[in-house]
Amino acid sequence: MTNINQNIKVLMLFVMLVVSPLVSKAQIKQTASVEGISEYVLGNGMKVLLFPDNSSQTITVNITYKVGSRHEGYGEKGMAHLLEHMVFKGTPNHPDIPKELTARGARPNGTTWYDRTNYFETFNATDENLDWALDLEADRMVNSYIAKEDLESEFSVVRNEFESGENSPSSVLMQKVISSAYLWHNYGKSTIGNRSDIERVPIENLKAFYKKYYRPDNAVLMVTGKFETEKTLALIEKKFGAIKNPEHPLRDIPTIEPPQDGEKRVTLSRVGDLQIVSALYHTPAGSHEDYAAMAVAENVLTDQPSGRLYKALVDSQKASSVWSFSPFTKEPSFMYFNVNVPSDKSLNEAENTLLTVLDDLSSNPITEEELNRAKANLLKRYDQIFRNSAYLGTYMSEFIGAGDWRLSFIHRDRIESMTVEKINQASQRYFINTNRTVGNFIPTKKPIRVEIEHTEGLEDLVSNYKGKEGYGTGEAFDVSYENIQERLDAGILKNTPIEYGFIKKDNRGKTVTLSFTFRNGNVNDFMNKGRLASYTARMLNKGTVNNTRQDIEDKLSAIKSSISFGGSNGRVTANISTKEEHIMEALSLMTDMLKNPKFDEAELEKLKTQELASIEQNKTEPQYLASKTLGLLNQNYPKGHPLHANTIEEDIVDIKAVNVEAIQAYYDAFYGISDNATLVAIGNINEQELKDYFEKEYADFKSDKPYVPISDVFIPNAVANEKIKTPDKKNAISIGLLSFEGSQVDEDYAALQIASTIFGGGVLSSRITTRLRQNDGVSYGAGGYVNVDADEKGKKSSIVVYAIYAPENASKVQTGFQEEIARFINDGITEEELEVAVTSWVQGRNVSRAKDNELSGLINNNLYYDRDMMFHKSIEDRVEKLTVAKVNEVIKKYFKTFDKWTVVNAGDFEDFEIKNSNKKVD
Repeated sequence: MTNINQNIKVLMLFVMLVVSPLVSKAQIKQTASVEGISEYVLGNGMKVLLFPDNSSQTITVNITYKVGSRHEGYGEKGMAHLLEHMVFKGTPNHPDIPKELTARGARPNGTTWYDRTNYFETFNATDENLDWALDLEADRMVNSYIAKEDLESEFSVVRNEFESGENSPSSVLMQKVISSAYLWHNYGKSTIGNRSDIERVPIENLKAFYKKYYRPDNAVLMVTGKFETEKTLALIEKKFGAIKNPEHPLRDIPTIEPPQDGEKRVTLSRVGDLQIVSALYHTPAGSHEDYAAMAVAENVLTDQPSGRLYKALVDSQKASSVWSFSPFTKEPSFMYFNVNVPSDKSLNEAENTLLTVLDDLSSNPITEEELNRAKANLLKRYDQIFRNSAYLGTYMSEFIGAGDWRLSFIHRDRIESMTVEKINQASQRYFINTNRTVGNFIPTKKPIRVEIEHTEGLEDLVSNYKGKEGYGTGEAFDVSYENIQERLDAGILKNTPIEYGFIKKDNRGKTVTLSFTFRNGNVNDFMNKGRLASYTARMLNKGTVNNTRQDIEDKLSAIKSSISFGGSNGRVTANISTKEEHIMEALSLMTDMLKNPKFDEAELEKLKTQELASIEQNKTEPQYLASKTLGLLNQNYPKGHPLHANTIEEDIVDIKAVNVEAIQAYYDAFYGISDNATLVAIGNINEQELKDYFEKEYADFKSDKPYVPISDVFIPNAVANEKIKTPDKKNAISIGLLSFEGSQVDEDYAALQIASTIFGGGVLSSRITTRLRQNDGVSYGAGGYVNVDADEKGKKSSIVVYAIYAPENASKVQTGFQEEIARFINDGITEEELEVAVTSWVQGRNVSRAKDNELSGLINNNLYYDRDMMFHKSIEDRVEKLTVAKVNEVIKKYFKTFDKWTVVNAGDFEDFEIKNSNKKVD
C-alpha cells in the first residue's frame, strides 16, 4: 500500500524531459474508443486512456505498470510491493512527495497485485493540479530515488504491514491454502512477500527490477474526471513523450501450472476463537470465457440471502458468515471460499455442508432463476462502478494487468449473455474434489485432472471491441460555497415537518443520491434499550409484509439501486443511490421497508449470530481491545444509559436480549415523524416530484415522541497508560486520547483544523507520521487527528494519536509520542507547515464537496444545526487568514503533554518501559 518519505538524503543526477508544446500526430495517435473511454498510444509505446466526466469536479490520474508479484524471482518475494513503497521516496523534481500531496489536498495511494502495480491521485480539477500530477508520475517513472538508506528504514515499515496481516487467522489461512494449491506459479505467493526477502533484498536487485519494468511501453496512464481532452493530450505528450524505453524489450513468459491431481488439505493452529473452514478451486484467467461463468456461479453460491452456500450454512445456523474471492488475473486463477464458524458450532459439519453443496452442482445444476438473479446482482455492481469516474480510473488497473482494459467491458457482456448451459458446464468442470485445496492429500487410483489453458488470441478478442453507449460527461458543477448555496432548494414540507434540501444537477450516468433522516425521543425514552435501535434499523431490509428479503434484493438489482438504513437511539437514516429513471421505484421500496417491516425471527437470529461471531473473532485482536478499553477508561454514564460504554460481556448480553417482540415495540414507539426530520437529494432529480411524494406518503407516518438530543457533555479524560497482553499477535497498537471543551462554532475551530493536519493528518507527512514511519521506521500506520464537536451545547471534543507496530518497538512508539507532542507544544509550527496545511485543507474540502455523498452529509448537518454553506465559507476564510502565532497559541491552549492523556497499548509485549519525559525536543 502507499508509502511516502519526506527525508530524502541523497540527490541523484537526472535528465530533464524534452518539452513539446503541441500534440504531435506522429507521436500520439488514437487507437480505440469504448463507452466514453478513448485509448491513445505515444511514440514510445505508452498507452493513454482518457475518460472525461464534466460532472465530477475532481480529476484522478492513475498509472498502471504491468508488473506485480507474478514477476518476482527466488529471493525477490515482495519486491514489487517494496518497490511501490520506494517510489514514494521522491525524485529530483519532486524531492518531498508527501508535502506536495498534502498541499494539493490530494487523495492518493499505490497498490500492488499479482499482475500490476498502480499509483493514483484524486485532486481538485484545476489545470495546475493536473500539470503537477502528470509531472510527478512522469518523473518517478524513471527518476525515483531507490536509495540504500531509504530501503534500510522502509523494510521495517513493510514488515510492519506484513505483520498486520499475520494478526488475522482468516488472512493467514487463506494465504496458506493458496500457497498449497500452487506448485510453481507465483499466484501462490503473497504479494506482500515473506519476511526474509523483505529484509534482505539487495538495493542493486531493487534498482534493476525498477529499471526493467518501469518504462513507457509497460505502462498505461489513465486520466478521468473534469478536463479538456486536447489540452490534456498535449500535456501528456509534453511530460511523457520523450521518455525512452530501456534497450532490451520486455518478454513476458508465462508459468504453466501443472493440473492438480488430488485434493489437498491445510491445518492452521494459532490463537483465536472463531473457527474457519475454506476451499480453493483452480479456475481460468480473467480473459477466458469460463471466468465469467464462474463469476456468476460464485454469486449463485454466496449471495445474501439467496446463495446456496448462504442458505445451507448461515440460514441453518451452522456458520455465521460465508464469503468468496476470485481475482481477475492474466494467467489461470482461483476461486476461494471462506466460512466463519462460531466455537459453539461444529467445524466438521460446516465443512461437510460446504463441500456437499459444491459437489452437488453436478447433480443439482444452476437454474434459470438463479442465473437471472446473479446476473442482475453483478450487472448492478458493474453499472454502479461505470457511473463513478474516479473509481473507474483505478478499477481499470485490474483489467490492464490481466491483459487489456477492454476486458472489463467484455467480462460484463459475457455475464449479460451467460446461459445456464455455459454456467453449468463450467461449474461441473472446475468444482471437482481433485481440483480443490481444503486439507490433507487423499490418494486415489484414478485421479481426475483439469488442465486450465491460457487464453489464446487476446489481441483479436479486444482489438475490434466497440462496447455500448457510454454514460456521457455530465454537468460541470461549480463546488464553491456560493454556488452550492445558490443551487440549493431548501424549505419545509407543508403536510409533514420534513425539512428538505435539494440540489438538481446533471450527473454523469444520471445518478441520484438521497438521504432521509427522522429523529424522535429523549434520553429517558432510550434508557435500558440496549441494541434495539441498531437492530430495528438493520432488520428493515430483511423483508416487509409486501416483499420478502429476496424480493427486495431482486428489485434493487433490477433497477441497479442501493438502499441502506442506520439507526441509533433517537435517529433513523435511510440512504438511496440510484438513477433518475429509477428514483421513484427506489423510493417506493424504501417507504415499504420503513412503513411495513416484517420482523422475521430467522433473519434476526442470523444478525445476532453474525455479531456474536464478530465479537468472538475480535476478543484477541489488539485494535478492538485497545479501542474498547479506551472507552471503558473514560466511562461517564451508568449501565442502561444510551451512551454507556459496554464491556464485551455486556455487549453479548445486550445482543442475546434482542428479540422480535422487543424490536416491534421499539418500532411502534419511535418510528415516524414528530418534529425533526431532514431530506436531502442531489443529482438528476425532479424537486416537485420528490416534495409531492413525501407530502403524500409520509403525512400519516407520525410519532408522538418529540425529539430532544441526548446530551454528551464535556468531561476531562482519565489519565492512564495501560498495557493489554494479546498473545501470538504479530502487530501491536497504541491509541491515545486527550479530551477538551470546544465546538465548531468556536473562534479556535479554524486553527484547530490546521493544527490537526500538521500534527497527525496530511498524506503521511504529519509530525507523528514523519517521526514514527519516515524517521524511526517502526510503524506502517501512525497519525492523529482533532475531533471537534459540531454541537455547541455539548462541546465534547478530543485529540487522538495512534500507531500500529511490532510489539518489540513499543518503547520507541511511546518515546515518539511523548517527544513529538512536547515539541509540538513547545516549538509550535513553521511558516512552511502552515502554508502547506492551509492549501491542503482548502483543497481537501473542495474534493469533499465534489462528491455527492459527502455533500449530502454536509447539507443534512446544515439543516439539522440550522446552518448554511456560508457558515463553512466563514471557517475557510478564517483558515486562510491564520498566522503561525495564532495556530501556536491554540496548540498551547488545547494540547497537553503525553502524561495527561488516556493511552492504551495492546500487543504481544514482553515488556516495555512507559516514560513520562516531556522535555523540550530540539
